[in-house]
Amino acid sequence: MTDATATHGPDGLLLASDGTPLKTKLRQSMKASRRRAFGLVLPLLLFVLASFVIPIIMLLWTGVSNDTYASNMPRSAPLLRAWDGASQPTEEMAEAMVLDLIDARKAKTIGKVASRVNREQSGTRSLYTKSARRAAKMEAPFIDALVKADKDWADPETWRATKIAATSLTPAYYAAALDYKYTADGEFVEQSEERQIHVKLFWKTIWVSGAVMLFCLLLGYPVAYLLSHLPAKKANLLMILVLLPFWTSLLVRTTAWIAMLQSQGVLNDIFVWIGITGDEQRFSLIYNLTGTLIAMTHILLPFMILPIYSVMRAIPPSHVRAAKSLGATNWTAFWRVYFPATIPGIGAGGLLVFILSIGYYITPALVGGQDGQLISNFIAYHMQKSLNWSLAAALGGILLAIVLVLYWLYDRIVGIDNMKLG
Repeated sequence: MTDATATHGPDGLLLASDGTPLKTKLRQSMKASRRRAFGLVLPLLLFVLASFVIPIIMLLWTGVSNDTYASNMPRSAPLLRAWDGASQPTEEMAEAMVLDLIDARKAKTIGKVASRVNREQSGTRSLYTKSARRAAKMEAPFIDALVKADKDWADPETWRATKIAATSLTPAYYAAALDYKYTADGEFVEQSEERQIHVKLFWKTIWVSGAVMLFCLLLGYPVAYLLSHLPAKKANLLMILVLLPFWTSLLVRTTAWIAMLQSQGVLNDIFVWIGITGDEQRFSLIYNLTGTLIAMTHILLPFMILPIYSVMRAIPPSHVRAAKSLGATNWTAFWRVYFPATIPGIGAGGLLVFILSIGYYITPALVGGQDGQLISNFIAYHMQKSLNWSLAAALGGILLAIVLVLYWLYDRIVGIDNMKLG
C-alpha cells in the first residue's frame, strides 16, 4: 500500500510531500491547531479575566491594603511605622505630624486622613481636623503644642491608632471582619460583646441560605416531579408558570411580596377570612426574618426546580416499573430506585440556590428590615455609606472563602462529578 503524499527517507522515516518528517509535520499542525483554538477562546478568556478574576484579586487586595494615611502624611508615616508603640512619642514624630497636618490641610486631604484614623479609634476625626486648623501656628516643642491644641494627643492610644493607620498593608480589616481588633503591638484582641456583629451575621447568613435551600427543595421537588410526568401539553403550561418569574423584574417581585406580606396585605386578609387569626392579631410577616425567608424562597425556587427536572427527565420509567414488578411498593420503588437517581439534580439545585442566597442583597434589604439583614447588606452599607471599602472587601473576602470551603466540602461528600444541571 503506498501513500501519494508521503515517502520514506533514507533513514526509513516517513516524509511529507515537502520532505519534512511526517512526525514533525504533525507536531507543527497540532501547534497551529492549538494556536487557532486559543485565538478563538481568547476574547472569552479576556472577558472572564476583566469581569471576574481581576475584580476578585482587587477585592482581596483592598481587604489588606489601605495607603490613605501613608500617601497623604509622608513625613509621619515612616516614623510611626518604626515606632514600637510602647514608648512615648518622640519630638521628631510630633514635628513630622505637625508638618503633615499643615500640608494635608492645604491639599484638602485632611478629611480622608482623619476618617482613616477614626476607623481605628473613634473620635479621632475631630481631633485631626481641629489640630490641622491650628498646625500652622504651632512651634517647638511640638508635642506640647499638639497637646495644647487637643489633650487627646497626650493619650498613647491616639498615637497607636495612628500607627496602625500609617501601615499600608495591614490585617486590621480582616480582624475587624471577624470581630477582632488589631493592635499596634501586632496582636489580635477580641472585640467587646456589644461590638461583635460580623461573625453572628455570617452564621445568620449561612443559616438563612440553608433554610432557603431546604424550603426550595421541599417545594421544588414535587413541582419537578409533576413536570417530568405530566403529558406534554400540561407540562409545557406548568413550565411556563415556572419560568414566568424570570420575565419579571426582581424589584417588581420583591415589591409584590411587600404588598402581600404586610399586616393589611393579601395573606393576612386570607388568614383572617379563614379564621386562623383575628383582625386585631394579624401576623407580622414583613420587615423581619420571616419575610426574608418567604420572598427569597419564592424568587430562588426556579433555580431548584430546573436542575431537578432536567435529571428526572433522563430517568427511564422502566426502572420504577421493574422495581414494582419485583414486588416493591410505590413508596419503596420511589425511595430506593427513583429518588437516588435524582440526587445529582438535588445537589446541583441545592448548591446553586445556596450560593445565590448567601450573597443576596436586594430582597433582604427591602423585606427583611433590621431583623432580616444579612452580611451582604453590611457589605453594601460599607461600600455606599460609610465608604469603608477595605472593611467591605474583607467581609467579601471572608464570604468568598466560606463559599469555597462549602463547595470543597460538597465535592468531598457528594462529588462535583455527580452534579448535573441538565
